[in-house]
Amino acid sequence: MRRIVFGVVLALGASMAEAQPVLHAVGVESQYANVMAQIGGPYVQVTAIENDPNTDPHEFELSPDVAKSLYGADVIVANGLGYDGWADKLLAASHGTVISAQAVLNLPDSTPNPHLWYDPATMPAVARAVAAAFAAKDPAHAAQYTANEKAFEASLVPWVQALAALKAEYAGTKVAVTEPVADYMLQAAGLNIATPFSLQAAIMNGTDPAPQDVSAQQALLASGQVPVFVYNEQVTDALTGSFLALAKNENVRVLGVYELMPAGAKTYQAWMESETAALAQDLAASGH
Repeated sequence: MRRIVFGVVLALGASMAEAQPVLHAVGVESQYANVMAQIGGPYVQVTAIENDPNTDPHEFELSPDVAKSLYGADVIVANGLGYDGWADKLLAASHGTVISAQAVLNLPDSTPNPHLWYDPATMPAVARAVAAAFAAKDPAHAAQYTANEKAFEASLVPWVQALAALKAEYAGTKVAVTEPVADYMLQAAGLNIATPFSLQAAIMNGTDPAPQDVSAQQALLASGQVPVFVYNEQVTDALTGSFLALAKNENVRVLGVYELMPAGAKTYQAWMESETAALAQDLAASGH
């Protein structure tokens, strides 16, 4: 899998021409790498391991280059909850500081939805842990890391406000989904996810769903109960394709979401704002 080095820099008294990377950091998923790059600025070179939004992240294959990158990194951020379980042994052997979003949030292994980056509470907590880790490894630039982290948190305010606005207007509105990719965001917006979670989990884990769950989903899409169908663009199969076709046939608005940062998304926060804005547009257009 290709690796992308992010170069997001927040200028705090030093330009890229003046500063040289001091640390090497790795985000197992591209969204974590992007946030790390915003906090590290010119002093941290950041690599993303999983970064292709056109592939199924559950089918990731480990390579020697990836293993070497993880082993040699100063700071690593992983998601946890089994989402990137392929990296667990490598992370345990790494000499760097390993930050798990699951651990930062104190979530038990039984947490059913691993797509933590859609929860507005996740990235601020991860960002604070990252800034602290960078500062511990590179005390000379601790003030810059702290300032960048505060700027990052401030940049999330428009997204949080947009979710609050949706909740004020559409709280309780039913929506359907294929799997729980964006469930945390939908819940923050006050929406009622009507798709049985057992169906979401089956699709997420690649197992056969119960026939009654499939029937319940079909009924939701065909009966006008839901104005929006949230569709995972990265993990598709014949079943999700049939749901998509039914939704389109019934004039249900379809919102495509991703597990990794899609092409064109410059920052994590811009990605979240864009998906929330599209959700708002779909809800408004549906007349609900």
